[in-house]
Amino acid sequence: MNTLSVKDIAVAGKRVLMRVDFNVPLTADGQVSDDTRIVAALPTIRYLVENKAKLILMSHLGRPRGQINPALSLAPVAEHLQGLLQTKVSFVPDCVGPVAEAAVAELGEGEVLLLENLRFYAEEEQNDAVFAKQLAALGDVYVNDAFGTAHRAHASTEGVTHYLQPAVCGFLLEKEIKFLGNALENPERPFVAILGGAKVSDKIAVVKNLLGKVDHLLIGGGMANTFLAAQGKSVGKSLVEEDRIPLAQELLELAVEKGVGIHLPVDAVVAPALSATSGQVVPIDEVPVDSMILDIGPATRQQFATVLAMAKLIVWNGPMGVFEQAAFAAGTQSIAEAVAKVDAVSIVGGGDSAAAIAQAGLADSITHISTGGGASLEFLEGKQLPGIVALSQRK
Repeated sequence: MNTLSVKDIAVAGKRVLMRVDFNVPLTADGQVSDDTRIVAALPTIRYLVENKAKLILMSHLGRPRGQINPALSLAPVAEHLQGLLQTKVSFVPDCVGPVAEAAVAELGEGEVLLLENLRFYAEEEQNDAVFAKQLAALGDVYVNDAFGTAHRAHASTEGVTHYLQPAVCGFLLEKEIKFLGNALENPERPFVAILGGAKVSDKIAVVKNLLGKVDHLLIGGGMANTFLAAQGKSVGKSLVEEDRIPLAQELLELAVEKGVGIHLPVDAVVAPALSATSGQVVPIDEVPVDSMILDIGPATRQQFATVLAMAKLIVWNGPMGVFEQAAFAAGTQSIAEAVAKVDAVSIVGGGDSAAAIAQAGLADSITHISTGGGASLEFLEGKQLPGIVALSQRK
């Protein structure tokens, strides 16, 4: 990608309209309980403040579905951001219209304003042109630093760029493009991808795209069951997408054709139900008919770690089992440790994989942890993300 960056434009004295991803969890009393996404945007915010921009931040929070919902107001986020920045952050209880326009007009150089939840308007997700134009009227230049929403063509990510130029990326978005883009276009080898999660259907396009690029593909989690079934193995009561078995067979054949090593579990931790508090380890050929696979077993962990040890580039998306439950977290934990140990460029997709890395306390050992689960997945599928495509390109 040859996208213009915030460093490529003059910002002093200008109204900079910036899309951030402050879709963070709040406690029952309205406090921010995890500020990872806010912290990720701080380098761009600080750069703009230090360079005397009049900074207008906009974000969504939760799914208010076009209705005003006080429980999903961004007011507590403004307060939290103020604490992190150690500088005043004003908040305005609307994102378009006279109230927002008046607040922007009063903004001085180096000052920060956070608009109210964009999704209080249904027009945001509809990418409504009139709404996008109203947002654009608040700024002189546009910055997108919200990778987590870059795969959505919404008014604040795509629509606004039709009315406000230049439209550039912030440091966070630039970093995402760099790491994920290089992984797909110019990978260091051996390139090993790890895919997990519940369903093959969620990752079909990713598997297809990666089979043309990786040297090894490690598959765990619920999605591995469908591949195991495609190999004729019995997986008991495990989740299997029956209608995807022929496709899994095709993908296994395609891997052989392309000389890609596909690695599936050789043993598993099984239990009679998801609610079980413990499981037993069995070889993959001996899964009891009344049990389900809930994690990869010790032999698989060892085999996967051996493949990872030789990697120069690792991309990981999706857990190896039901890692939210202590009894079935060891497989995902072991992969996190193996990835952290390797002297390689390691890229972890957002969502559950990022949570597993954080849970293991290994975030500092990973080269890049993506801030967008869905967006990183679509990037790995080879899709063009609307929020990135809409930005100004270098001549």
